This record gives sequence, C-alpha cells and structure tokens, in this order.
Amino acid sequence: MIGIAVSIFSLLLSTAFLLLGIGLQGTLLGLRAVHEQFSVSVIGYIMSAYFIGFAIGTYVCPPLIRRVGHVRTYAAMAAITSSTAIAYVLVVDPYAWALFRVITGICMVALYMVIESWLNVLAPNNLRGQFFSAYMIITFIAMALSQYLLLAGDIAGFTLFAITAITISTALVPIALTRVQQPHLVESPKLHLITVYHESPMGVIGTLTAGIVMGAFWGMMPVYSTQIGLDTAGVALLMSSTIMGGAILQWPIGKISDHFDRRIVLGFAAFAAAILACVEFFYVKSATLSLYIIYFWYGGFAFSLYSLSVAHVNDRLQPEQALDASQSLLQLYGIGAVAGPIMAGITMNIQGTRSLPLLYAVVLLMLGVFTLYRISTSKAAPPEEHEDFISIQRTSPVAMEMDPRTDVE
Repeated sequence: MIGIAVSIFSLLLSTAFLLLGIGLQGTLLGLRAVHEQFSVSVIGYIMSAYFIGFAIGTYVCPPLIRRVGHVRTYAAMAAITSSTAIAYVLVVDPYAWALFRVITGICMVALYMVIESWLNVLAPNNLRGQFFSAYMIITFIAMALSQYLLLAGDIAGFTLFAITAITISTALVPIALTRVQQPHLVESPKLHLITVYHESPMGVIGTLTAGIVMGAFWGMMPVYSTQIGLDTAGVALLMSSTIMGGAILQWPIGKISDHFDRRIVLGFAAFAAAILACVEFFYVKSATLSLYIIYFWYGGFAFSLYSLSVAHVNDRLQPEQALDASQSLLQLYGIGAVAGPIMAGITMNIQGTRSLPLLYAVVLLMLGVFTLYRISTSKAAPPEEHEDFISIQRTSPVAMEMDPRTDVE
C-alpha cells in the first residue's frame, strides 16, 4: 500500500510540474507574440497549432508507446518538449512557432497518455472516482499557479522560457525515480460521433462549443488581456481567476444538473457565460475588481460546458458505451479547440483586439438557443437515470478510463 501511495504521489507530482511548464508557456507565447508585433490573426493560427498537434498525437502516440514502451516514450517526449520551449526564443518566427506548437501538442499527448496509463494501473476499481478527481484537481491547480510564474522574468527576455524548460524537465524526475508497474498498451481512439450524435445531439454540440470557447480562451486570452491595458501581474491574475472559477464552480453546477433536466442546466450555463462576456465587453473597460470577478464566474460556467455535455451523453448511453463515447467527444472537443483561436484571431483582426468577449458571447448564445430547441423537441432523461456529474478537463483519451462512469475492467 505504501508503495502504491508513493507511486501515485510521484505521478501527480510529475503532472504538476508538467502543467506548470505548459501553463506558463501557453500564456507566455501569447504575450511574447504581441511583443514581437505579430498580427492577432497570425497569433490565432500559431496558438491553434498546439491543438492540431494534440489531435495528431492521439493517433500517432499510441503506436509509439507500444513500440518503445512507456518510460522511454515519456523521457523522449519530455526532452523534446523541454527543448522546444527554448527554441521559441532562439527562432522568433511565426512559421517556426507554429511548427513548435504542433510538436509540443504531439508530445503532450504522449506525456498525458503515459501518466494516465500508470494511474489506471494503480487505481483500484472502488477508488477510480477519487483518483480521477485528484488528477483533475491537480490539473486545475497547476494551470492556475503556472500563470504567476510570469512574474519571475521579463516577457521580452530568455528567463521565462528557461523556467518553462526547467519545470518540464523536472517532471521527468518523479517518474524516473519511481518503480511503477508497466501499464497496458495504449490503443488509438475510435471515432463514433454519428452514433453519439444520434443518441445525444445536445451533448455533441455542447462539446464542440466548449472546445471553441476554451480553445479561444487558452490561445488568445493573454493577447486580449494586454489590449485592455493589463500588465504581466494583471494577466496572471485574470487567467488564474478564470481557471479557479472553473475549478470551484463546476462542482455545484454539476451537482445541480444531477437532479434536473441536464439540458436546462447546460443552457443556463451557456446563457450565463454569454451574458457575463457581454457585460465585460460593453461595460468593463479597464483593470478593475469587477473584471476579475466577472471572469471568475465566467470560468465557472464556461469550463462546466464540456463536463455537462459528457454527463448528458452518458445519461443516454449504456455503461459499456460510455468509454468510446467519451473518447469520441474528446476528439470533437479538440476540433473545436483548433477552430477557437483561429476564429478569435480573425474576429479580433476585423472587430478590434478587444472583441474576444464578443466571440465568446455569440458562440455561447448559439449553444443556448440550440439547447432551448432541443428541450422543446425531445424528452429529458429522467433524473433517476442520471449518471453522477464528474468535473473533467481535456487531457488524453486514456484519462477517460479512470472515469468511474465508464464500464472498464
């Protein structure tokens, strides 16, 4: 038991260091791109390249892991990710940065898959829910804390890129020094979106919308933050406030959805996030306390959309179907995440760099309207048939095997 506890702690510690580096890098690149005077549309394409790499990685990484093993894959991908973090500052060119982002996305899939495969091995069936929740909590906390590493150096300098490389490299240490049972071989995901859409159009559209909105947030929010006059500390606070809102408010929103028509809660979350985005766009023009409060609540509603959509799909499927459906939705979320930064970059280029909340509002309002349409044309799943809501983040398809709602031996 002690050995398992040590192994779990090592895996979660490795996850924390990894996400500290990646969280810092994502925000840093947006800010540095503004400093280098890249256009917002170009920045949108650069930031979407990470999600393109992530999508590619879900298919190319499983064969790699099966060929060379989990430990070697983890070491190689961490080394490449760490080296790429330095390459950004050595080659300041938008085409090179887009390529580096694709490479980073591919490597991150492999790193997630290895960690999550080991967690699956260590998690007893009766504790899968606790393991999954702990993993997601670590994800949120690390991503929120990573924003404050921006304060450790100058955006225009080398230091922050070096810190990114150091934290990612440090993620290797807990894995290298821990004896962990060899996980099962990783399989490439299989898309069944047509089947999933037939069972739950609301879940599919909700997932796609969540991908667009969150892809735009992760990719372009740092760029937007500089345009409303925030300094580095303000950017860090705004990003972390939104992330922590997503971490804290998802649970009560989800638990409410367990007892009512989940589509009503999903629609309410979409409309609420859209209203908050409109308020921010039309009325909040500077770095005031209200800005951070708005985005804290916005994060709570926007981050919950993906989890609510997956839960809604699970309500309508048999347990043995849940794993394939969740992995398919994960791929759809990735498609949305690729489109999000591109759409944001184009919108900010046409409507002005302060128009990012306007994109949020339009996309979320469309989801809200579609939710009303589905409520009026189809019956709700009875609350007694609801699967328990679980807060989830997009990592790799392997993480879905830890979800206690899936029927996995």
